[in-house]
Amino acid sequence: MKHAALFMILNLWCLSGLPAQTSCPVIPLPLEAEPGTGTFVLGRKTPVRFNSGLIRETVAYFKAALLEKTGIPLAVEKITGKTPVITFELEEGDPLAPDESYTLQVTTEGISVRAKTLAGMFNGTVSLLHLALNSQTDGERIAVEAWNISDSPAYSWRGLMLDVSRYFIPKPKLLSLIDWMAFYKLNHLHLHLTDEPAWRLEIKKYPRLAEIGGQGDYNDPDKPARYYSQRDILQIVNYAASRNITVIPEIDMPGHATAANRAYPEYSGGGSEKHPEFTFNPGKEETYTYLGDILRETRALFPSGILHLGGDEVSFGNDKWLNDKGVLKKMQENGWKDVKQVELGFMRRMADTVLAMGARIAAWDELAETELSVDKTIIFWWRHDKPEQLYKALEKGYRTVICPRLPYYFDFVQDSTHRSGRTWNGKYNALYDVYSFSVRDLAKGADASKVLGVQANLWTETVTATERVDYLLFPRMAALSESAWTRDRKNFKDFTNRLNSHFRWYQQAGLYYYNPENPGETPEPVYPKKKN
Repeated sequence: MKHAALFMILNLWCLSGLPAQTSCPVIPLPLEAEPGTGTFVLGRKTPVRFNSGLIRETVAYFKAALLEKTGIPLAVEKITGKTPVITFELEEGDPLAPDESYTLQVTTEGISVRAKTLAGMFNGTVSLLHLALNSQTDGERIAVEAWNISDSPAYSWRGLMLDVSRYFIPKPKLLSLIDWMAFYKLNHLHLHLTDEPAWRLEIKKYPRLAEIGGQGDYNDPDKPARYYSQRDILQIVNYAASRNITVIPEIDMPGHATAANRAYPEYSGGGSEKHPEFTFNPGKEETYTYLGDILRETRALFPSGILHLGGDEVSFGNDKWLNDKGVLKKMQENGWKDVKQVELGFMRRMADTVLAMGARIAAWDELAETELSVDKTIIFWWRHDKPEQLYKALEKGYRTVICPRLPYYFDFVQDSTHRSGRTWNGKYNALYDVYSFSVRDLAKGADASKVLGVQANLWTETVTATERVDYLLFPRMAALSESAWTRDRKNFKDFTNRLNSHFRWYQQAGLYYYNPENPGETPEPVYPKKKN
């Protein structure tokens, strides 16, 4: 055994004279990456040094992630000598600025990660982690190949939405998914906290929202209440922030309010046969006070300064508005001619409530119809079959996040043989489609400068276990990452070559992922029939 270990170490040292591979083994692919010569041999005694307490958490993240994935512990110390081995250096500038660029250099003499901001430093650290994990190791040392990387993302918004109303994702699993988002440099987590099946956020002033509204899910209405306490949210938000991820809460209104109305029926605006008690009542002044109270507590919990108000699919359940005296009175007072104008008037008023809290508004693309504050509103374009809504949002000057059903709805199946999930006229969201999607081609001359970035949405009607969450997210999360980071610099064959090593990491982490190269490796989890 001693001879075998010595042979491996000698192999690692010999590698220091070999040229690096020509394709940088990092996902998402860096903007500029030039291979160097040789390797840097990293081991248990390799010092890791940093020059600022502001990046202590990032350095600790690197150390912990490397230990978890390789079993190799590293010492961490502040920069004290002139010949550091691995250095993380925060350069002069505003560390909280939105700049996410970084440089990473690996030579036979050492490794350095440099950035002017905390966001850039984290991105560079993740790229170093990718290089290390893709390098040869004997279990004691890692031969990290030489690279010179200068990198920055194409889009500032690289997001993932998780629908935790229809299927509640427990906090430990959610924190694990945040780790994987960080691993792929995704930087916005959109939590869809409220909808028809359940309400998932503790609100102190209205405790029944979580205690009663939190009962059940899409597939089983009899499940006991499950929700995130305010203490949970603070932990989730802080955990994400340490990984360069901003958490955006969504409190859906005026539709998709069934769970809330189950808890506080006095604010219900009714619904339809298929969607009972679907809306909040826009004709009651008390409704606006109630929702304002909820949004104030939500605003206090999420420091992002963005509140997503939903605003979608209200027509599914506004049938009873025209029979409500309060609604009819407001229509007369405001000159509203139909329920669509009632809906938009409601959203304008709730938007004003958000603005008064010093927060920005986010909403689905239906709200491109109304005149919300252009400077303070983000529109999420999701209806791929209605490109006119995207053009309208861009023409009005709204900053826009691109998240169309095709190809960014991850509840859609990813293979023609899959049965548990959605399709659109036979179309589905394969790994290639997620990877190759181009916002520039879609915009067709519209002012794409208002596009903040892209986001995938995981709706959870077909989810009854975390294994299916994994199956729908991996490896499409990696394709989303590169699509968002590189914009139009894409080579699917090169991407899949770099992705191959990630399947091993998925296995080590216990993820139930889909392997498009070997579909039989993990059969599709089939969800049971919905309970009535």
